[in-house]
Amino acid sequence: MATVAPAYADPTPAPADIEAQILDKWSAVEPIIEKYNEVHGQLAANKAKADKLQTQLMPLQLQVDVAMARVGDIASGVYKGGRGSALNAVLTSGTPTSLVEQLTLLNMIARTQQDQIRDVTAARDKFAGDKRALDNLIAQQARQDADLAAKKKVIEDQIAQLQRLRQQAYGSSGATGVLKPVACPVEYTGGPGGVAAQKACSLIGKPYVWAAAGPNAYDCSGLTMVAWQAAGVRMDHLAASQRRQSKSVSRDQLRTGDLVYFGSDTHHIGIYVGGGWMVHAPHSGDYVRMVQLTGYYARNASGYGRPGG
Repeated sequence: MATVAPAYADPTPAPADIEAQILDKWSAVEPIIEKYNEVHGQLAANKAKADKLQTQLMPLQLQVDVAMARVGDIASGVYKGGRGSALNAVLTSGTPTSLVEQLTLLNMIARTQQDQIRDVTAARDKFAGDKRALDNLIAQQARQDADLAAKKKVIEDQIAQLQRLRQQAYGSSGATGVLKPVACPVEYTGGPGGVAAQKACSLIGKPYVWAAAGPNAYDCSGLTMVAWQAAGVRMDHLAASQRRQSKSVSRDQLRTGDLVYFGSDTHHIGIYVGGGWMVHAPHSGDYVRMVQLTGYYARNASGYGRPGG
């Protein structure tokens, strides 16, 4: 009797299945990222406010200390003199009227010092109260900040594992030669940036033509404009304008779909597709292609931006 060998499922998921998982994870992490950015910004702003209040408290406390020292000196003099000081005032004043004037002056000095203490103390206590309330808010936001950061890291680590699995699943089939050495986008994400990156990747191989914005040829800003149009974001067909129309981000904040600028005058622009790779339309005689943000491109990048952000 013949036996039938059991069928085994392919242990490597299809790229489309992995991309569906990435989209699910991205949908979960995106609101966390936005909330984290909001809380983190508020935390930094409140820390700056607390530092400012602390600098305002220091001179107020010094004024209170000085005023208290003056009142202490007056009280000490009265205490040491006791009744003898009043008798001495009678003996040396010449007239009772002079004595009254001296005692009145002493009383006025003491009252003035008390008023100064009262005013400064009130101001100090107000700032101190404001700072206590701000410190409590900072402590609350710091806990929230840490909690969101931990949640964000867990999901981002899961996405990173899926990205590696996706590259393995594509293998060499994701590459088409020198213009597209690896699967593009390198990091697959959801959201507008993911859509823009996918559009840019689909245009690899199109020739560079100055002032062109498709469908058969592109220049650098025409490529990025059309890529982000696919994500529902409209920008001018000019690299410098696209920079002004985008939110500035740092190199370590780069996400798939972000723009990469070159030159202080922003004379060139590309679109980040993850994993240290960029898609751009280089120059006349060349084609839309992928390049790594290393060497020349790393040295000459002048900034990064996020359209629609």
